[in-house]
Parts: sequence; structure tokens; C-alpha cells
Amino acid sequence: MEVLLTGCAGFIGWKVAEKLLERGYKVVGIDNLNDYYDPRLKLWRIEQLKRFPNFTFYKVDVEDLEALKELFRKHSFEVVINEAARAGVRYSIENPYVYFSTNVQGTLNLLELMKEYGVKKMVLASTSSLYAGQPMPFKEELPVNQPISPYAASKKAAEVLGYTYHYLYGLDVIVLRYFTVYGPAGRPDMSVFNFIYKTLKGEPITLFGDGSQKRDFTFVDDVANATVRAINLEGYEIINVGNNQPRALKELIELIEKYTGREVKINYKDFHKADLKDTWADITKAKRLLGWEPTTSLEEGIKRTVEWFKENWDWVKDLKV
Repeated sequence: MEVLLTGCAGFIGWKVAEKLLERGYKVVGIDNLNDYYDPRLKLWRIEQLKRFPNFTFYKVDVEDLEALKELFRKHSFEVVINEAARAGVRYSIENPYVYFSTNVQGTLNLLELMKEYGVKKMVLASTSSLYAGQPMPFKEELPVNQPISPYAASKKAAEVLGYTYHYLYGLDVIVLRYFTVYGPAGRPDMSVFNFIYKTLKGEPITLFGDGSQKRDFTFVDDVANATVRAINLEGYEIINVGNNQPRALKELIELIEKYTGREVKINYKDFHKADLKDTWADITKAKRLLGWEPTTSLEEGIKRTVEWFKENWDWVKDLKV
């Protein structure tokens, strides 16, 4: 099976590509390699994927309809996994336009080409950020109509577009709402990478709030395994992909101290208005439809992430974070 995987140099996209390639799928990966964070990390991920003979990479932006059309002409895709996205709640407030051009227009481009070239299935990456203000644990049927950041609004728009193309043209669209994904070679703007990096450098971290806020931290390998399983589903489904074990940021910091052997120095700031106080995924649907549940505890995940930092510190230490 030939899969088009967008955002393959991104954190989750890279790991999804790896899992697909290990299972023998033929993967055509695209990424625009933008500089939202240090591109050296993205290039490192691409180099890991080039070890597989069944991987092909193109530097293509999902916003570029003509470039995408060339790929659909050239290849016979059976599935599109759309991991390409502008991510990050806070930066979306500073630059909302780019979030809509990538997350909404990019998704629309892919859906239109799928319709035109007879590609029947999309797996669409979405986010737990949509659940702001909803009762926990978050269930997929909750009305997520009050996004509190442009990022969340753009992801809601992408989900709705997916439903429209399912309804009008019969495309299978499986929406996965990811919960606080972390792990080796993660995103530098997210707490786990940022906190470990700065602690190893002896620099203070910035903590918004008092650290009592909880996140459903989910290890990247678990997320990637759920994503690959979603290829087998049909219809239009929204599925939570989370660890179902919310943990306070204070606990995360304690684990980072344990596995780095360093003290975490903290600069406290006020809680950010666009952040969710807590997140917690109800994964009943994932268990039922995907036969999936996470297998990596936060303790094990942080240990493995710190090990990756130490093994790659010769070049990671120079990243711009």
C-alpha cells in the first residue's frame, strides 16, 4: 500500500512514517521544513527515515496545490495521513493567518485532490485543544464549539471539512485528537523537550501557572501505533488518542530531575489564557475501534526521552530553543 504522509519531518509525522515503514508500507513523505522551530531537528528525523528503501521524500508544502497535484499524478496513493500542521497554541495568537493557510487550506487541498484522483481514505491529525471548557474525561461526542485559540479553531475547521467530504463524496475520514504528545526528538516548543533541554543546559524553565495543571502526556510511539491502526477504519470517526492518565506538571518536573540528575530551575509566570487547565482523554472509543491503548508510562517515557538527549547531546545542545 502506498501512503502519502504529510508533515513527515514533524515530530508525530516522523514516528508515524517509521511505524508504517517498519510494517512494509510504501511511504511518500512531504514536508515544507519550515523554521517554526530549528530545522536541524527536522532534518535529523528525515535522515532516520532515509534508512528505509520504501521511503521517498519531497520538499512540498500542503498549501501548494500545484505541487501536490504533481504528486497525485505521479503516485497511486491509497491513503493520505495528514500530519502537516502549524501547531502550538500561543504562537497561533501571534500569527493566526499561517495556521489557517496550513491547517485549513492545506487540508482542503488534500481533500480536493483525493476526490479528483479517487483516493478514498484520510487519517487527519487533530488536537485535544478543542475540548476547552468541557467536562473531563473528554469524550468525542462533546460539542467542541468554543475553541479558545486560533490553533484550536483551525483544527476544528479541518475536522468539519473532513466531514463535508465524507458526506458529499463518500471519503473515509478518521480524525485523531492527540493529547500532549512527547518523546525523543520532540517539539522544542513543548514542555517535555523544553524542560529537559534547559535543565541539561543549566538554564531556568518558564512555567505558566503553579505547576498543578495536568496534562494527559502520551508517548509518541503509542500515538504513532494508534495512527497506523486508524488506516483500517471506514466512515467518519473522531477518536481520542491519549494516555488516560493525567499528570501534573509538577510531577513531570520531578521526573526530569530524577532522570537527568539535575535540579530544574523555574521562572514562574501567570497562567496563559489560551491554555487548558487540565486534559484527560476518554479512550473507550480507541479501545473499541482501534483495539488500541497506550503502553508507555510517563516514567518510562521521560526516561527514554532523557536517554535520547544524552545520546544526541553533541548536536542537540546547539539547537535554537
